[in-house]
Amino acid sequence: MKKSFQIGAAFVGLVVGGGFASGQEIMQFFTGFGLYGILGAIIATIGFAFLGMNIAQLGYELQTTSHKEVVYHIAGRPFGTILDILITFFLFAVTVAMFAGAASTFKQIFGIDPYFGSLFMAAITVFTLMLNVNSIINVIAVATPYLFIVMLLIAIYSIFTMDLSLAEQSALAQHQSTAAPNWLMGSFLYVSYNLATSVAMLTVIGSTAHSRKSAGMGGIIGGILLGFLILIINGAMFAKMDIVSGVDMPILEIAKSLHPIVGILMAIALLGMIYNTAVGLLYSFIIRFVSPKDDIYKPTVILVGSVGFIASFVGFTTLVGKVYSLMGYLGFALMLAIIISWINRR
Repeated sequence: MKKSFQIGAAFVGLVVGGGFASGQEIMQFFTGFGLYGILGAIIATIGFAFLGMNIAQLGYELQTTSHKEVVYHIAGRPFGTILDILITFFLFAVTVAMFAGAASTFKQIFGIDPYFGSLFMAAITVFTLMLNVNSIINVIAVATPYLFIVMLLIAIYSIFTMDLSLAEQSALAQHQSTAAPNWLMGSFLYVSYNLATSVAMLTVIGSTAHSRKSAGMGGIIGGILLGFLILIINGAMFAKMDIVSGVDMPILEIAKSLHPIVGILMAIALLGMIYNTAVGLLYSFIIRFVSPKDDIYKPTVILVGSVGFIASFVGFTTLVGKVYSLMGYLGFALMLAIIISWINRR
């Protein structure tokens, strides 16, 4: 169970940077649909648990060090090749977005030049990738409990200090822009998008499990934890719609309204989320081409990390923003392939 919880916490760590960092993601996929967002969160929990279980088990069964073998296994070589190329591109693209996100956070919270924020995130990501795979998984998992504590504190504060009625908050929520036409599609798209970015590292994490059962349980635990996180963040923002409406980083706004110190703690949690995702995605990108045992692994880490740092300042994140919808469709293809693979194994 200890290994299963470690896998589950690492699964959460992979998703949080791209899926939770600003709170805007939860706002557009769940909170914007009012009370129906709670139903969407429950559907997303089931999706994350089921798909996480299957991906981790496939990683264990194939003992893979890269997502390529898993994708070819579940989708076949012709379609698997397309998925492999797209996943590999997104791994680097979202890593660059994480470096840029760190730059924005340093500027907004600490008033520091964005250059140093991006440099700091790129440097600690590269340093972490010099460790072995088990150490990397431990690093990704360790920030998860801290994130849960901070988010739970913010959610409790938000709910118990809600100024408006549920009907008024729901009316405000439904005026927010949403990323899907309805709450059910929003739930599926959210799972799909995050699956596209986490599948690569989750297969590697699954391969380190002690048994198939342990790997599958880790995926289930991670899915349940992600669902709980969605619910508490959604609840916090729904209770404070009068404060977060129209704000770019709603969770940070709630934290600052609680107390300036809590705002700083949330900013640290935000950087931790970004760091977790950057480490997982950049590692997955590099081992797609170079084995961690190769002599050129460390020079490759430094080179790719440097390119990612430079790309974070040349408008690359604009490109990432435009292809996020494509990531959602890629995730749907992955979800379908995983479900078919599960049925075949049964």
